[in-house]
Amino acid sequence: MDRQAIIDRISAAPDLGQLDSIRVETLGKSGSITALLKSLGGMDADTRTAEAPKIHALREAVSGAIAERKEALEAAELDRRLATERVDLSLPAPEHPRGSIHPVSQVMDELAEIFADLGFAVAEGPEIEDDWHNFTALNIPETHPARAMHDTFYVAGEQERPMVLRTHTSPVQIRTMQSQQPPIRVIAPGRVYRSDSDATHTPMFHQIEGLVIDRNITMGHLKWTLETFLKAFFEREDIVLRLRPSYFPFTEPSAEVDVGWSMEKGRRVVGGSEGWMEVLGSGMVHPRVIAACGLDPDEWQGFAFGTGVDRLAMLKYGMDDLRAFFDGDLRWMKHYGFRFLDVPTLSGGVGA
Repeated sequence: MDRQAIIDRISAAPDLGQLDSIRVETLGKSGSITALLKSLGGMDADTRTAEAPKIHALREAVSGAIAERKEALEAAELDRRLATERVDLSLPAPEHPRGSIHPVSQVMDELAEIFADLGFAVAEGPEIEDDWHNFTALNIPETHPARAMHDTFYVAGEQERPMVLRTHTSPVQIRTMQSQQPPIRVIAPGRVYRSDSDATHTPMFHQIEGLVIDRNITMGHLKWTLETFLKAFFEREDIVLRLRPSYFPFTEPSAEVDVGWSMEKGRRVVGGSEGWMEVLGSGMVHPRVIAACGLDPDEWQGFAFGTGVDRLAMLKYGMDDLRAFFDGDLRWMKHYGFRFLDVPTLSGGVGA
């Protein structure tokens, strides 16, 4: 068999189809070189010793030539396509994007947009906190009964201070007051953790807290801020608030904030005053908390508030079970998810 003739045919193959025909003709199950390999079994020992290296060398040479030519033809085809084909990026996409924005992410963006308009910055902090930032600095010492209210997850390990999965985003307020000089206006959105699970509670949920530290701050500033925020978020002017005296270790005085609701088409919606539902906890920052952060409580005052982002999403968009937020069910996401271009704006409506 003429080795050079086969290699010349391979080098001259004009396309991948012709090259594959040569491969089948020579190296296929019934190919000529395959037949030579099979014939080795019928040779005597001396003849096989002399012919086997030649036949194997022929097979390797042909295999290498085919691989080399295939690579060259594929590169030439790619160059041709790059030089001749065009994609019109102005044409509409053939399919609608399948992804969607989770309601929690959407509501987070809505809240950030509203509070940015009120002059608040966004502050963040670690989700694994030390005991001092999560409790002690917030006027919750070791023996304080309020620690039992939080159903805390403690992190095992040898640390200087006990570490916990933060039970609220209030530690972010402490870190902000320690690192910034007043006046301070921040919101602290993020994930928090408590050992609780039912239709309205999950072990991990989302919370947003607000903090204002300045001179001559009063409860009137707090109420105006919350009323402005809730009207913008629910996009209704008939929002009515009710502040009830309450207790939080880190605020004094403290107030639970109720919002009025009414029945529309058989469903309870926020707005009006047919009844009341709790949506927020708030109050004036406790002087001990201000002092723990190195500020003079006689000079600086402030207010703080906090609410569950998941709960706000449920109230605004009509979801009944908090657990579905974390099930990863695509059917639920298709129903309640938002398009990725639905960016909240105050001019266009934060829930548009």
